[in-house]
Amino acid sequence: MKTAAQIVSATKEFVRTCTPEEAIKRVKANREHFVVYVRESDEYEKQHLKGSINVPRGVLEWKISSVCSDVDAPIIVHCASGGRAVLAAKSMTDMGYRDATAVDGSLEDLSAAVQEAD
Repeated sequence: MKTAAQIVSATKEFVRTCTPEEAIKRVKANREHFVVYVRESDEYEKQHLKGSINVPRGVLEWKISSVCSDVDAPIIVHCASGGRAVLAAKSMTDMGYRDATAVDGSLEDLSAAVQEAD
């Protein structure tokens, strides 16, 4: 049996990842990025990155095309710790999205990177 952490670790080989600092630099350099937060709606309500779009991981495959139908659009995917973001980026890649990148870091690290960049 594999643990969730083992599955996430193995999946990282098949997706593009970036640090929180790199994610913020990419978004600031290209305002066309979609920033997708893949936690559940109640988690999004409690805390999220300003400007992010909530598409819960559990419904990602059904909802992402209504948020972003352009498979070439640059997309930054994040969550609380990076695990769901990696799995979501893999699903999006499998669906044909060519520029889905998972933030390999925590929401706190991403929030700190935003503050440092301002």
